[in-house]
This record gives sequence, structure tokens and C-alpha cells, in this order.
Amino acid sequence: MILSVTINPLLEVCLNYRDISFNTENRNGKLTYRAGGKGINVSRQLKYLQTRSFGFTFLGGSTGKIFRSVLEKEELSFSFIRTESETRIASLLVDESRKTVSTYFQENNVVSKAEADEFKIKLDKMIQNCEIVVFSGSSPSSAAEDIFPYGISLANKYDKISLLDTYGSHLESCIDASPTIIHNNVEELEKSLQVKMKSEKDKLYFLDHLYQKGIKQAFITDGEHPVLASNFDYHFKINPPGVGWVNPTGSGDAFVAGVVYGWHNDFVFEEICKLAVALGAANAGRIDVCNVALDEVNRFRDKVIVESVGKKMKILDDSPQ
Repeated sequence: MILSVTINPLLEVCLNYRDISFNTENRNGKLTYRAGGKGINVSRQLKYLQTRSFGFTFLGGSTGKIFRSVLEKEELSFSFIRTESETRIASLLVDESRKTVSTYFQENNVVSKAEADEFKIKLDKMIQNCEIVVFSGSSPSSAAEDIFPYGISLANKYDKISLLDTYGSHLESCIDASPTIIHNNVEELEKSLQVKMKSEKDKLYFLDHLYQKGIKQAFITDGEHPVLASNFDYHFKINPPGVGWVNPTGSGDAFVAGVVYGWHNDFVFEEICKLAVALGAANAGRIDVCNVALDEVNRFRDKVIVESVGKKMKILDDSPQ
């Protein structure tokens, strides 16, 4: 089982307009609800790759009820811990003619210590029964900040694969817990850790730092620019295909889903890189988030170029002679 853990979900309230005019009234917008949050996006993208996963999150209040109904309608399997505070919302304005999306986020809801402790008890049992666990998204409040480091330590204890994709003040303690795999974009690293990520040298140095922390694979993305990655202490540059960007929201989550899919299906590292980057690129070219099908991503996969940086891995030919 693949387990995706989201501790800061949000209900996306979307208004779609054929054409938006500013500083005046806009009528006849089509209202839809979407379940958001990085781990939820990963689960959705995995479903489009015909791979089942199970989500675990916090939900509360009337917005939490709507969130649950959306997940059920999407046929995404999940469990949750109930919170006293309402699940936060984000308002999205979609201009279909210009293919633009404007997003307005509500402040985070507050998770109490008792709710966080209940979450961790259930998380322990769930990690024991999974193959891969994905920790995605930010922390909603201080009481929840030790959930991801705790979960990573459990994954290591039970010999499970863990993938971390988070940011904020708890990122450093998450790294110290030694997840198997980590993904971050440049902006998240710079803001969360106050590190410099301006040059390729800066990124390669940071990849070495992550390897010294016991992290086996790491990916640093930077929008439409090349991805810098490490497989143990070997470094790689991954050049994405050229795609007309429409909405980059969720591209990192699509990328993570590609990494998870690759591990789940025993892909070699280069093929994991190609799939993940192709998924991120394909997602950026659409308004909807994390619903890229395999036949669509295959159009981009062969255009992704993976280059070794620095020392080279020796490939052994073990095929029958």
C-alpha cells in the first residue's frame, strides 16, 4: 500500500468564468469544489496512473464534510482525524479564455496537541501496513510540526520507504529524521532553511549535505529550469521538455507521484527521473491539477534528458552472454 499523509489540507472553492473582467461584476461563474493539499494531489495523480493509494489527513467542520464528499466522489480512499477547527479553504478564480488561475488562501486552521497525538497513534499503525509513505505539504500549526519527523522515524523503524515534500520551520527536523527520498523546490529551500540556491554549485553542495544526512535520493526543482538530483552520492541534471505553462500549481505533486510510481514499479533511477519530470511538465500545461494520464505523459517522457554531473556510475552488464 502507498500511504499519503497530508496534515494541512484545504477545500478549493473554484469559480470558472469564460472571461473575467476586473473592477466590475462577473456573472454566471460555474462553482465546483476540489479536495486540495499536496498529499491529496499525489493520491489523485497516482489514481490517474492506475495506482491505488490511501490518504490520511485532518478534517473538521462543515468544510471538512464537503472535503470528504469530494474525496468520496473521486473514489480516493482516505481516513482522517477530526479537528475542532474548520478545514481551511482556498478560493480559485479560473479565466478559461486566458487560461489563468488566481488563488486566494485562507489562514491555516489550528490543530491541537491532543489531535496531533491522536494522529500519530493512528499513523504508527498505518505505516506498519504500507510499502511507501509520502509526507506532503506544510504544517498547519505548531502542535503538528513534529508529525512528519515522527512519521519518518517510524518508517525507518519499520523498514519502509519514506518520501518527504514539505517546507516551513519543521523542514530541518524532517531532514534530520532521514527520509529515504526528498523533493523540494528552490524557493522552499531558500525560505525554510535560509540557504543559497542561486547556482548549480549551490544545489550540488546541498545534495551532498542531504546524502550525509542519510537521504538516498533527492530532487531540487526550479520551475521550468533543469532539475538537480542525487542518487546516493551521484549527481544528475534533468532537462525538462518545453511546455507552454498554464497553471504550475500541483506540478511538484505530480512530480512526487512520478517518483512514487517509479519506486512502486521498480524503475531504475533514470526512468524515475524521466517520468517525474514529464508528469510535472504535463501538469503545468493544464488548468486542472494532478490528473495527467499515462498516455499523455508518455508524449513528454522521451523528451526528458538526464545527464550525469561529476563522477559517473559504472553500469554492469549482467545480461546472459
